[in-house]
Amino acid sequence: MTRGRRRKFNPEIPGHIDQGSLPRGLYWEDGRWYVLSPHPEGVGRIKMTVANGNARLSDLHAIMEARGGGSLRGSLDHLTEIFKKSSEYLDLSAKSREGYDYCAAKACGYLLRDGRLLGQQRVEYLSVPVLQRVVETLATGRPAIGKLPGIPATPAAANRVASYLRRLFAWGIRHGHCTTNPADGIRKVREKRDARMPDHDSFDAVLRFARTCAGRQAHTAGSCPPYLPAVMVLAYAVRLRGIEVDTLTDAHLQHEGIRSNRRKGSRDNVTLWTKELRAAVKWLQGYRDERMQAHGRPIPIKPEQRRLLVSESGTPLTKSALDSAWQRMVRRAIAEGVIEKDQRFALHGLKHRGITDSEDKGAGGHVTEAMRQLYDHSVPVVKAAVKPKKSR
Repeated sequence: MTRGRRRKFNPEIPGHIDQGSLPRGLYWEDGRWYVLSPHPEGVGRIKMTVANGNARLSDLHAIMEARGGGSLRGSLDHLTEIFKKSSEYLDLSAKSREGYDYCAAKACGYLLRDGRLLGQQRVEYLSVPVLQRVVETLATGRPAIGKLPGIPATPAAANRVASYLRRLFAWGIRHGHCTTNPADGIRKVREKRDARMPDHDSFDAVLRFARTCAGRQAHTAGSCPPYLPAVMVLAYAVRLRGIEVDTLTDAHLQHEGIRSNRRKGSRDNVTLWTKELRAAVKWLQGYRDERMQAHGRPIPIKPEQRRLLVSESGTPLTKSALDSAWQRMVRRAIAEGVIEKDQRFALHGLKHRGITDSEDKGAGGHVTEAMRQLYDHSVPVVKAAVKPKKSR
């Protein structure tokens, strides 16, 4: 196929560009390079900016090659792709890699106001102000403007993206893929803390609802996994996270009470037995033995291998399965009017409720006073101020 007619000389094109070597389909106007793309509504074409006047001829060829398929070499997209092949990335856990992939997609898929994707920008053109605006826009959101879709406000995701970019560019510097770390000067946004702790009436109502749904036949309308009421009791009384409830075993059951298996550097302790705790543990053990026998699974001899929470097939319950079951049950409780939408609470909120209701605020295992105050939502009762008597 022939190239077509020769491009005419344009005196407005920057002088460092050899106009005879420009790639096809690339045009110059108003101080920018653009291409013609199909209109989103299917009628006509629109001008889409791909580079500014400082772009080199090699940059323009790389941009057009990338538009034909693949990522632009030297771009943010390209840097994330080669990072995924590195040992630093492959040594991470599957959960961490999944989180990094989410951050990479969030950053590279960010749509700039001129219609370009952040992932298409060359790394050397990125700066602290540019990335700071990206992080703040992800945190505060952006309404739909013209052809630009709206961006919901996600401050937690914005901070995760900032941390990912900081590590990505640091890795790129060590391996010679970039010379600076523009994410190093990014200031993280403030996240609003929301414990989603239930009040006592909401907690009691959802617990009664969970017991009603758990008593129905499995896989029928209105039923829920039968272990959820026991999970609520353990999370509240022992002041545990969801993952800590999920990984409880028979080895944690001691003569005095239940020994916790806390994460994030918290200190383990033993919660004394109560009537509710004994009933919850006894039910979970009975359900576990019945499910394992029904599916012909041998019961482990070592107590640390006997998990309290198991699935319907008798296998150890995964944290994702527990989270999904909890969310389905809470959504159904809201739909049936058990609690209002603004009364919705998280499984982790039961730990907040348990610490708040405890006399000893250190029962949650936190080693710092700041964390103890974070989980304690009680309002202290203090004496009124009294002027001291004057000494004669």
